[in-house]
Amino acid sequence: MIKPHFIFTSYKNSFSVKVKNLEKLTVEQIQTIERFVSQRKGIFDFNAYTFAIQKRLEFTAFVFLLKSVDINAYCEENIIEEKTYERIGFGQYKGMQYNELPNSYMLWLKDNYRGYDKDKLDKELKKRNL
Repeated sequence: MIKPHFIFTSYKNSFSVKVKNLEKLTVEQIQTIERFVSQRKGIFDFNAYTFAIQKRLEFTAFVFLLKSVDINAYCEENIIEEKTYERIGFGQYKGMQYNELPNSYMLWLKDNYRGYDKDKLDKELKKRNL
């Protein structure tokens, strides 16, 4: 059986994980990952093979958490340099930098926001692989 391959990226207030080989996993493995995300009130985006959870978590803690719930996966960490200084001009996160926004909010904006600074949002989504 193929092990899930997770690429973990940590942000200021959240983390996201890209499932690199999602299309090769069994239905049972995908359902297990979905339950893991759902129990943590996260969002799974099947179009991007990514899930995001609005909680600050380090890579080693994520790997330990997977082992504690019996998810056997290959994990690697994606370290990004945060150089975004653009600030969001609306909503509950008004004034925060785009790179500080939780992934769950970014995914919601991706589907629901059509405002004047959509290009800034798209740039940050691309940077996060969401």
